Amino acid sequence: MSMNDHDSPGRALVLFSGGQDSTTCLAWALARFGHVETVGFAYGQRHAVELERREPLRRAIAEGFPQWALRLGADHLLDLAVLGEVSDTALTDERAIAMGEAGLPNTFVPGRNLVFLTMAAAIAYRRGLGVLVAGVCETDFSGYPDCRDDTVKAMQVALNLGMDTRLRIETPLMWIDKADTWALAHRLGGEPLIELIVESTHTCYLGDRVHRHDWGYGCAECPACELRAAGWRVFRCAARDDSPAGLENP
Repeated sequence: MSMNDHDSPGRALVLFSGGQDSTTCLAWALARFGHVETVGFAYGQRHAVELERREPLRRAIAEGFPQWALRLGADHLLDLAVLGEVSDTALTDERAIAMGEAGLPNTFVPGRNLVFLTMAAAIAYRRGLGVLVAGVCETDFSGYPDCRDDTVKAMQVALNLGMDTRLRIETPLMWIDKADTWALAHRLGGEPLIELIVESTHTCYLGDRVHRHDWGYGCAECPACELRAAGWRVFRCAARDDSPAGLENP
């Protein structure tokens, strides 16, 4: 089965980690495409607990949002342990999170998103899925160069040239911050989706599922927790004030 065997624009593959951003992207895709599959990657990450959240999240979305249930297709989980083997980072090794000599945090896994997109494109080619949906963002992020819009656009060109396809990469979070990401989830699924993201997704780099906060589980100290918590506060404050700025379309 190749990408040209189907009406590809109606069929999407979401890069789905089990975190807040990718869950929001999954809801975004389910609201737009007739058939949506998911793919996750095990690469030796310290917060591998996020992978355990994927299936419960998929099941809860199907059960809680019947309008999306029939659109949710197969899940794929790929073993990319080689990324952990070639990396020397705080995401793949037990070490303190800090800034590196190159001006990037030591949570940066070189080439990670490039490999993710390549593997996802290969699955999409085989499954006849014409759109990749990724939760990368260069508004609220840690400075990772493989999260930038230019990088994604370059990857789209390279993948289409290399596979002779017309694959499209969608990045619905690229130009919005974490508060707007919470707001987007609210527009897509209301309070039920917000509650699901709070309770069931995982973002914390340290894999903390013990400490529960109003924004979800996590250590509250790593960069991922700080961004998620700060976005939550702004989102809830805007909602309480009934501020259009907090809930407008990104």
